[in-house]
Amino acid sequence: MNANFPEPHIHLPKDPHTHTAILLHGRGSNGPEFAEELFSSSTSAGQNLPSHLPTWRWVFPTSKDRWNDRFQEELCAWFDACSLDDITERQESQVPGLRESVSYVLEVLGKELELLNGKTTHVYLGGISQGMATAMWSWFCASSKVQGRLGGVLGFCGWMPFAERFEDGDLDRGRRLVEFCSEALGVSAGEDMRFLSTPVLLVHGTDDPIVSVELGRQVIGIMKRAGMEVEWLEYVGADGDGHWIKAPEGFDAILRFLQSGNDRVKR
Repeated sequence: MNANFPEPHIHLPKDPHTHTAILLHGRGSNGPEFAEELFSSSTSAGQNLPSHLPTWRWVFPTSKDRWNDRFQEELCAWFDACSLDDITERQESQVPGLRESVSYVLEVLGKELELLNGKTTHVYLGGISQGMATAMWSWFCASSKVQGRLGGVLGFCGWMPFAERFEDGDLDRGRRLVEFCSEALGVSAGEDMRFLSTPVLLVHGTDDPIVSVELGRQVIGIMKRAGMEVEWLEYVGADGDGHWIKAPEGFDAILRFLQSGNDRVKR
């Protein structure tokens, strides 16, 4: 594993391993902290996600510490984001961190695929806030690791870097997204685009004061225009002043999405 990044936090399955979820934390957090917060919330059945899914392995990578000019301190962050009020401000400064972090996430993804004997539909990728942004770009650059689609991509209270580039014009069923992100990060874009058929679940609070719900709606609009299979959930009143997944509704939606993976594979 990449020595420049801390070892991922792993929550092991209680029963024989069948699926893996790789989930990325937001800026200023880390893998263990995100795992603790995520698993402290419950579905409407009163259980957390691992209790519902005992055969799942949960992987929580941690980003590197990076100097943040806005806050004048080092923060645990996947890339440098100058402003969340205007995500296009100094946007090019995001690219070096994205290049490094996406490379690392794809390394983690490759390892988890090996553990599941290459069963791509049994691996899920996602994240919250800046972690969602990084997970999205990692997915768009995943053709070197994924032959076929993933089980699913999840995003919570986040956005997509350079989203404004894709609000107009033909997206060629997502190929334009892949080509732009791959070129920006200096990775090769494969010809096999089956991984873009991966289903997507995005959830976002309308009262989120950190990442505006409009940025989440922007991502949904782009994905629908690209013909992707995407589910969108808005809510109000989540913990963390709205910048979090609302319990139990949000966790019920996540559980349904994860459990429905086997049904999607059979169709």
